[in-house]
Amino acid sequence: MPEFSTIDALDIIIVGYVVYRLMLLIRGTRATSIIKGLGILFVDNAVSRVAGLRTIAWILNQGTTVVLVALPIVFYPELRRALEHLGRGQLFSRLSPLGKEDVEDLIDTIVRTVRLLSKSHTGALIVFEREVGLEEYIESGVRIEGAVSTELLLNIFHPNTPLHDGAVIIRGNRVTAAGCFLPLTDKTALPSTLGTRHRAALGVAELSDALVLVVSEETGIVSLAMGTDLRRDLAENDLRQALAGMYEHAPTFLKGWAR
Repeated sequence: MPEFSTIDALDIIIVGYVVYRLMLLIRGTRATSIIKGLGILFVDNAVSRVAGLRTIAWILNQGTTVVLVALPIVFYPELRRALEHLGRGQLFSRLSPLGKEDVEDLIDTIVRTVRLLSKSHTGALIVFEREVGLEEYIESGVRIEGAVSTELLLNIFHPNTPLHDGAVIIRGNRVTAAGCFLPLTDKTALPSTLGTRHRAALGVAELSDALVLVVSEETGIVSLAMGTDLRRDLAENDLRQALAGMYEHAPTFLKGWAR
């Protein structure tokens, strides 16, 4: 039996890291459900072979083959995007590689928009996608794929417009979708003053690494949700710092922020 060398350990570490990053990329997308289905097919196939159920094993084997052949067709858009990202050196990053000026312009736009929404007491829910994919929630809304601008966001959240009650999901510096439905948090020990927007913000933040911005329709108060924490009555400078840290990929950009 060959000896376990340093090269073997490095090989395992690299493969493990690649698999981990791929799992992060597909988490929250439709690929998750399909991979679960494939796993069930493989397990059922193995069990039927061990149990001697030849007919069932043959059917499952054929079905698995058909599914594997069809996967490139089903995931054609995702594969194309992955290849494009690979060519740009971005395969393992969800965040767009924005330049410093782009980041500053984006943050100025978000801060200015939030200021106007807060002043007019216009309710808003904005989700900033990071490493964990939010495709499942994007598909529940209306695709926009437009540049982030104050005018666009104000129009989306204007009362009585078709998309104002849902969430906006931002990927990089693009409004990917609007009118999106988000899961509500299971937390029960929340103030009764927090409405559906805040509960939805916590819900998606708990299930991903997204940063979620909420503007209260009743009070105009600005809040940020991250993980299991919700920070309320956010000052403009705090919001600017949080966004800057996120787009600079700072791993501790919200350390000690919850209160």
